Amino acid sequence: MLVSVLLGSLLTGPPATAIINGTLDGNQHPAVGGLVSPTQYSDGTWIYCSGTLISPTVFLTAAHCATDGERVAVTFDSDYEDGDKLYYGTFEADPAYPGTQSDSHDIAVVVLDKSVKGVKPAQLPEADSLSDLSATQRFTSVGYGAYEVTNEPGGHRYLYDDRRMVATGELNAINKTWLRISMNASTGDGGTCYGDSGGPNFLGTTDVIAGITITGDAVCRSTNVVYRLDTESARAFLGQFVSLP
Repeated sequence: MLVSVLLGSLLTGPPATAIINGTLDGNQHPAVGGLVSPTQYSDGTWIYCSGTLISPTVFLTAAHCATDGERVAVTFDSDYEDGDKLYYGTFEADPAYPGTQSDSHDIAVVVLDKSVKGVKPAQLPEADSLSDLSATQRFTSVGYGAYEVTNEPGGHRYLYDDRRMVATGELNAINKTWLRISMNASTGDGGTCYGDSGGPNFLGTTDVIAGITITGDAVCRSTNVVYRLDTESARAFLGQFVSLP
C-alpha cells in the first residue's frame, strides 16, 4: 500500500535526498539543480529538494519545499559541496496549494535574481499531451542525494551525499493530475526518495519534463508519485512565469 510521505522531509536530522537504484548523472542533466539549506550544520549545508531550470531565471520545484515568499538558494553542481556557487531567488508557490487529494497544486518556482548562464533550460510538455501515454512509457528521474535505504536495528536509514543521480522507471498508472512510476528494482526500475521532491521526471530520454516528484512509498522501493505538468491547473500557474508550449 502506498504511504504518502513528502519526499522533502525526514523524521529526524537532515533530509535524505535523491535517486534509488540509479547512477551518477554527471553532466547529463545540467538543468537539474537542488535547493540548498540556509542552515549551517557541522558537515556544512545540504540539499533538501530538487528542481529544474525552465527559463534562465525560473527554477521549477514543489510547493512543499519552502514557504511562499521565502528567499532560497539553488545549486546546479552535479557533486555539491559547501561553498559551491549558489543562485539566489524568491520562492513562489501555487496559491492553491495544498489543494485536494485529486489536485494538490504542489508546484512552485524560484524566481532567480540573476540569469543562469551556460545551462540550457528544460522543456515543459504541451497541454494534455500525457493523457494517452503507452503503458510501457519510460521516464528518467533526476535528483540529489540518497542512493540507498538500509534496514538497521534502529529503523531505516537513508544514505545521501548531495550528488545528482539519475534512474529510469516505467509508467505504473495515470490519472488526471498524477503519474505513478515504477521504481521496483526487481524489474530493472529505479526512482526517487526523500528530498527528490520537485525534481524532474523526463519523458523517456527527452528534455521534456512530464511531471515533478511529490511523494512515494515510505522506504523508497516501489512507486514514484509525480505531479503532471500538462494539466490546466499546472499550466495556469506556470504560465505566469514562463512561455508555455
